[in-house]
Amino acid sequence: MQNRSPIKSLKIDYDRSTPQQVFDFLREQVVAMEILPGQKIPENQLAEQFGVSRTPIREAIAKLVNLGFIEVRPQRGTFVSKLSITKILEARFIREALEVAIICQVTEHHTQELVDQCEAIITLQEQAAGKHDALQFQNLDDLFHQKLADFTHFDRAASLIQSEKAHMDRVRNLSLQELGGQYDRVLSQHRNILDAIKSGDVNKARTATCTHMREVLNILGTVEEMHPDYFEEHIADWQVKPQLPAQ
Repeated sequence: MQNRSPIKSLKIDYDRSTPQQVFDFLREQVVAMEILPGQKIPENQLAEQFGVSRTPIREAIAKLVNLGFIEVRPQRGTFVSKLSITKILEARFIREALEVAIICQVTEHHTQELVDQCEAIITLQEQAAGKHDALQFQNLDDLFHQKLADFTHFDRAASLIQSEKAHMDRVRNLSLQELGGQYDRVLSQHRNILDAIKSGDVNKARTATCTHMREVLNILGTVEEMHPDYFEEHIADWQVKPQLPAQ
């Protein structure tokens, strides 16, 4: 088990929503693995450290609980959730179904403005990759998919993707930080998706999206082997390991 990381301080801007600032800060710390799976979140200490009452701390934690990043254990306290193989695989399954539906819609009705926006995001991703900035790269990955989802004007679909991907975010971030070739592979996948959109080829777009969504399956076992203490269950516990369907 690795030593627990101290939670960094947050300077509150009182011109903005305090609970939202606390939520954004803690979420980023969890995703970036600055706060580790299984680590205790001391509400009183955070309130004192941030110079706020416990109310915004509790509101932020409630949102993080809903996303699956934090769990409250009666009589024990508040902890960062450990990674769940079951939830990660289920989230990937749900997200792929939504992303494929989105990409088909987008490919059939895309605009040049959308293409330009996506190309700009990929350029920023290339810059983040050059700096080995895993968190920024991942945030831009999310923005790329958010642009595509927003284009459909189906707000619930975009919201569902946001909630489901929470289970995958930390694995994705760890893989970018620790496994070679992740940046290049993800960038290539994004370019393939965008090329399919520009060509109007729905089948190509569907295939490119499925490949991208299944990326987590390629690295999940390796991440679990490297950090078994981050997981609440293990791939070895599965009687039938998930397999990629033929394309």
